[in-house]
Amino acid sequence: MVSPAALRSYYARLIAGKAGSSDPKIIEALATIERERFVGPGPWKINDFLGGYIDTPSSDPVYIYQDVVVALVPERRLNNGEPQLHARCLTALQIKDGETAVHIGTGTGYYTAILAHLVGPTGTVIAYEIDQDLAAKAAANLAPWPNISVNAQSATDGRLPACDIVYVSAGATRPPDAWLDALNPGGRLLFPLTPNVGLGGMLLVTRATDSSFDARFVQPATFIYCEGARDNSEGDELAKAFALGSWRQVKSLRRDAPDGSCWYAGEGWWLSTEANTP
Repeated sequence: MVSPAALRSYYARLIAGKAGSSDPKIIEALATIERERFVGPGPWKINDFLGGYIDTPSSDPVYIYQDVVVALVPERRLNNGEPQLHARCLTALQIKDGETAVHIGTGTGYYTAILAHLVGPTGTVIAYEIDQDLAAKAAANLAPWPNISVNAQSATDGRLPACDIVYVSAGATRPPDAWLDALNPGGRLLFPLTPNVGLGGMLLVTRATDSSFDARFVQPATFIYCEGARDNSEGDELAKAFALGSWRQVKSLRRDAPDGSCWYAGEGWWLSTEANTP
């Protein structure tokens, strides 16, 4: 039988390779943090990406140390998400020791724990989970990490604490002002910008100045909806924008009046295919 340490080491190299990440801290986090701590006892239900789940044959953790999505609440399609997607996104954030990170949609805490590893013992992670049961599980699972706090509440209304990172694990049709306003100079927001139907994308937004933001899509994505950060009409318009196939051209997020470089315009914000001018 493969030892747990060897299994996690294999998993870390597999996921980092699929994500195109050579970040040693990402690899170390994947090799160190026990995924089974956060997904509950097996056997597990694995997302088949056809609208259902496949039951693992046993409780052998080898089945969850793959690039698989594991059900947390299958009847509600709440899952512990795809490892390579999160590894790619966390690599794109270029997280530094001592930074403050906000995680929105912590679930049961697995990727929150990875965030805590990346900011290190001098950093802080502030987690938000609107589902009370999941928040309670996350708080229990994350108790060994003194630099993590879990808030059982929405992160879409009211103010967020000032931070260097906002990482969102639920699909939105817009970035609420609270997410953008929380970013310190150089701060990064990464969230799934998702339409009502079809794939959206993981949008990385970086505060360049007080009033300007660089932006780019990291990869396509689909996520469970983020309560309080969606609008049906926005979701329909986003579907049209993504259908054009030009999402890779996005270079900045702006909050003034749209011009001819507009890829998509929401209420009070828009995405431009032109970079910010210094």
